[in-house]
Amino acid sequence: MNRGEVLAIVGESGSGKSVSTLSVLQLLSRKTVRYPQGKILFSANGKDTVELLGLSDTALKTIRGKDIAMIFQEPMSSLNPVYTCGEQVVEAIRCHEDVSAAEAKARTLQLFEQVKLPDPASLFHRYPHQLSGGQKQRVMIAMAICCRPSLLICDEPTTALDVTVQKTILDLLKELQQQMGMGIIFITHDLGVVADIADRALVMYKGNIVEEGPVNQLFHHPAHPYTKGLLACRPVLHAKGHRLPVVSDFWKEGEQISAVSPHSPSVPEPLTQADPKILLEVEHVSVWFPARKSFWGRPKQFIKAVDEVSFTVFKGETLGLVGESGCGKTTLGRALLRLIEPTKGRILYNGSDLRQASPASLKALRRDLQIIFQDPYSSLNPGITIGEAIEEPLRVHQLCPDPVKRRGKVLTLLSKVDLPAAFYDRYPHELSGGQRQRVVIARALAMEPRFVVCDESVSALDVSVQAQVLNLLNDLKKEFGFTVLFISHDLSVVRYLSDRILVMNKGRIEESGPAEQIYQSPTTPYTQRLLAAIPGRKWAETASGTVS
Repeated sequence: MNRGEVLAIVGESGSGKSVSTLSVLQLLSRKTVRYPQGKILFSANGKDTVELLGLSDTALKTIRGKDIAMIFQEPMSSLNPVYTCGEQVVEAIRCHEDVSAAEAKARTLQLFEQVKLPDPASLFHRYPHQLSGGQKQRVMIAMAICCRPSLLICDEPTTALDVTVQKTILDLLKELQQQMGMGIIFITHDLGVVADIADRALVMYKGNIVEEGPVNQLFHHPAHPYTKGLLACRPVLHAKGHRLPVVSDFWKEGEQISAVSPHSPSVPEPLTQADPKILLEVEHVSVWFPARKSFWGRPKQFIKAVDEVSFTVFKGETLGLVGESGCGKTTLGRALLRLIEPTKGRILYNGSDLRQASPASLKALRRDLQIIFQDPYSSLNPGITIGEAIEEPLRVHQLCPDPVKRRGKVLTLLSKVDLPAAFYDRYPHELSGGQRQRVVIARALAMEPRFVVCDESVSALDVSVQAQVLNLLNDLKKEFGFTVLFISHDLSVVRYLSDRILVMNKGRIEESGPAEQIYQSPTTPYTQRLLAAIPGRKWAETASGTVS
C-alpha cells in the first residue's frame, strides 16, 4: 500500500483478512504459525525499508505502536479492565518516548479531545467498563495514534457498533488520516463501509486475493463473481418480499472465474401477510432501574430504560424495532416475554395480561413466546452438543417424551435451517457464527412458537451470511406462520424484513408507521440521522432503483 492511502481488505469471516494483517506486526504465536514464503517490506517516514518477518522481538517492539499501530475489533477485550483509560494511553506514550508522566498525561488529554471524547479530564480517570462501546473504541484510537504512526491497521473496529456510532468513528478515522498523513489498512466484511472510507480495496476469499482495485471501479465494475455476490446481497439494495441473493447465486467454488453472470436466483415469493387480528397489545409499559439508593437501600433515582411505551402487534406480521444502543430496544423485547419484569403497564397476549400470569401458566406460555438472542455463542451451553441444546426445550415442556422421536424432530429442525444431520453431535465452538445462529433459530422453532423476538440476531454476521439468515427467517415465517418482533440498529435490514417499523429513542417510541414510509419519508430528525448513517447508502442509491 502507498503512503497516506486508505486500503480496505474485505471478505467473509475466515477469508484471511485478520491473519494477513496480524502477520505484519507478528502478533500470531510463533509456536503455531509458519511463514514458508514471502516478505513484508515496510518503510516508515522516509526511513530505510525493513523486512518485518526477519526482525527480532526487540526490533519489533520499537515498531509496534510507534511506526505501525493497530485497532482491534473488540475494544473491551483489548483494554485492561483494572487500569483507567488515561493510564493505558499514558503507558503507550511512555513506552516509546522519553517523556515525563505529566507531559504524557497532557498529551493524553489532548488526544482525547482530538478523538472527540466528551469531558476528557473525567474520562481519563474512568475504567473501560464505565464507557460506552463507541467511547471505548475512541480510547483505542487515541492509544493507536499517540505516537503518530505511519501505518494504522483497523481490524473490524466498527462491526459491533450502532450505525450512527459507526459513522462517527469512520468520519473520525478519515479526519485523523488526513491530518496526520498516515496510511490505513481497514479490515471489514461490509462493502458499504468500504464505500465510505477507502481509496482502494482488496477482496479476499479463503486466503487469496480474488480482486483488487480503486473502490469506485470495484463497486461499479466488479470483475470477479465473488465480489458481485458480496455487493448484491446487502439488504439496502432490495425491496421487501424479494429473496436476497447470496454469493452462491453468482459463483460456486471450483467454477471458472470467467463466469460473469449470476446463476438464476430463486423466484421471489410473497411473504405471509399480516392478519388484522391483534396478537399482542402493549399498554404504557415502563421498565425502570434504580440509579441511586438511599442509606436504607431505597431507590432515590431511576434510569428509565423503557418509558410509557404503547403499541400493537398483529398476527403474522413482522414488526421492526430500531434505534441506537441504549435506547431500550432489548430491554423492551425482554420485558414483553417477562425475562425482565416491567415496572408498570400491561402486556396483553391474546387478550390475557402476561403480568398477571402465574408461574405455572407463564411456563406454559413459554412455548408460544420465544427469543433469538444477539450472540448465539453465549446463548448456547458450551458443554452440551447441538442436538442436546435443541432437545432441551422439548424435554422441559414434555412435548416429545420418546427419545427416538425427539431425535428425529431435532434432525428435521436442523434440515429446516440448512444444517447437516452430522451437526447433532457437534459442540458450539466447532461451528461458525452463522451456523450457531441457525442452531439458535432451530431451538426457538422447536416449540412451534406463535411470537418470536429476534434481538439483533444478524448484527454481527457477514453480509453474505446475514443474507442467508434473513432468507431463512422469511422462509420459516412463511412455513410456520409465527409473528416476529425484529430488533436492530440497522434501518436497512429492518426495512427489508418488516411490515411496520417502530423507531425508539431514549426509552420512548419516536416514530412509527409502514416500513417503506419510515425508510423513504422519515419525519423526525432522529430517524433521518439513523438513515443517513447507513454505510454505503450513497452507493446504494446509484446501484438500486428501490432506494431514493
